[in-house]
Amino acid sequence: MNSDQLKGRIEQAKGKVKEATGKVVGSEKLKTEGRVDQVTGKTQASYGDAKEDPKNLIDKT
Repeated sequence: MNSDQLKGRIEQAKGKVKEATGKVVGSEKLKTEGRVDQVTGKTQASYGDAKEDPKNLIDKT
C-alpha cells in the first residue's frame, strides 16, 4: 500500500464521520463537506491504486 492509497482511505473515513456528524447536528454544510472529503479521498485512493497496479504486474511475472 502506498501513501496515496493510505491518505485517500483516511480522507474517506474522515468524510464519513463528518457527514454523519452533520446529519446528527442537522448541519447541511457539514454533511456536504463530508461528502466532498469522501470523493476527494476516493479519488486519491484510486490514483494510488493505479500507481500500484503496474508494480503488481511486474511482481507477478
